[in-house]
Amino acid sequence: MAIGERIAANLKKGSIVALYGTLGAGKTCITKGIGRFLGIDEAITSPSYTIISEYTTRHPDILPFYHIDAYRLEGDDDFIALGGEELLFGEGISVIEWSERLKSTIPAGAITVTITLLEDGHRHITIEGLETLK
Repeated sequence: MAIGERIAANLKKGSIVALYGTLGAGKTCITKGIGRFLGIDEAITSPSYTIISEYTTRHPDILPFYHIDAYRLEGDDDFIALGGEELLFGEGISVIEWSERLKSTIPAGAITVTITLLEDGHRHITIEGLETLK
């Protein structure tokens, strides 16, 4: 969650965070950290079945926060049919789990977070697209 909070400190209106990693890698945990930094009071859970969850932040310049889970989508066309592109290019922040399923939809300027589970149980996390991490 601390990594999510550090990422969130660098986000602004329209930011997109694309999370990559296997089941249990920690994608939702990073999302919870982002939400905590933004002042979301609701419990953030993986939206595997709802696909898109919308939260209200207490941050005056960033409303709303979209938590997107692409695991159950067949690809970009499914996401577009749900109106997903409107969310990505709107006024809020979007965090997308299972981003590898939306290869064509994730814009080039998105922040990417790749989480790799190591054999010893630790994680290797790579963050790209941030100038500096506070």
